[in-house]
Amino acid sequence: MESHLSNLNQLNSFADGLIAQLQPAQRTQLARAIARKLRASQAKRIAEQQNPDGSRYTPRKRQDRHKGRVRRRMFNKIKQRKHLKAKGKADVATVYFTPSASRIARVHQEGLRDRVTKQSQIRVKYEERLLLGFSDQDQEMIQDTILEFLSA
Repeated sequence: MESHLSNLNQLNSFADGLIAQLQPAQRTQLARAIARKLRASQAKRIAEQQNPDGSRYTPRKRQDRHKGRVRRRMFNKIKQRKHLKAKGKADVATVYFTPSASRIARVHQEGLRDRVTKQSQIRVKYEERLLLGFSDQDQEMIQDTILEFLSA
């Protein structure tokens, strides 16, 4: 995680000087482009069931009430545009979950305890599965987007 933060700091220092020369409307346009591309890459990574470092998500635990395994993939709906949003302003590009999906995302992102269903009193500790995060490809994509925007 620390290597990702240092890479992110290097990306910030790379981009700060170049982006500071842009007008606020241009910075907003750039932030929106970055946010849209990040949202798409995060959704793709969630669909592939991978953490930002490329490792697979921890598989779900076997449920006793089901004979066999649950066949659908995890986070099928949470990756949809309806739940995973992107927003860009002059000073920030943001990818976030809507409030209806954020509780589920936070439980998995941080590996917390939560109820199995809304009505259930049974609480389970969920494995940590990083839904949002910067991969090396994301950082390269951000750099490429900035350079492409500045060269246009």
